[in-house]
Amino acid sequence: MNAEGLIEGVFSIERMAKIGTGTTARRVKQTALYYAREDEDGMINLQGLNNKHVPFGEVEQVSKDTLLSDYLPMPQLFKEVIGNLRMVQKSVARGDKFRKRGESFTAEYEYANALNLDEQNVRANFGIGLCLLERDEEEKAKKVFDRIIKIDSAFQDDHKHLFNEYGIALRKKKLSGQAVDYYKRALELSDTDENLWFNLARAQFDRQDWARCGEAVSKCLELNPKHPEGMKMLAYLTKKGLV
Repeated sequence: MNAEGLIEGVFSIERMAKIGTGTTARRVKQTALYYAREDEDGMINLQGLNNKHVPFGEVEQVSKDTLLSDYLPMPQLFKEVIGNLRMVQKSVARGDKFRKRGESFTAEYEYANALNLDEQNVRANFGIGLCLLERDEEEKAKKVFDRIIKIDSAFQDDHKHLFNEYGIALRKKKLSGQAVDYYKRALELSDTDENLWFNLARAQFDRQDWARCGEAVSKCLELNPKHPEGMKMLAYLTKKGLV
């Protein structure tokens, strides 16, 4: 229980898993560890632990009854997990502070400390990518980009500010190919966001890919016919005979 009287702790569950293929395939019992936290509605939010005992990845919900009947409490791990989680949060916060002050090398060091414990931490990945882009270290930035684009939660509303900042940074550094891939990835998860379609159109505009630019801005305006920047872009493309 936490200070609010809600369930918070580490739990385990044993599941059967298939390993190997063909004649060597066999089923073995595996133990999975989860960080569990009860929300105000009484549902339990479960997040898996990585090999450093830090919560990571998608959050799934189960009922309190399911947690108590199917999962085994692991109180001996709770202190370690909370300590690691706080270390990650503090490193990311310090990284954000130094990055905003223009101290990109110090910020990168702090973000790297966070990623050492949680390599999928969204804020740390975005932060280190922004530091590298700021310093024009494009090859390293591309490696971070490849990591970010595989993390579904990077494109969720919780990280909208960083998501937009990173997309703008890619375009400013003339990395329009990466920007296109970035916005396409975001649209796989949310294709009804007119601003994402407009940002994709801007990235295609930078590449002078007029046909795909026109397609993207048209989609933006289908979703929001009064999108001001979208209307201006389509008017320009039409006036110049580009679409």
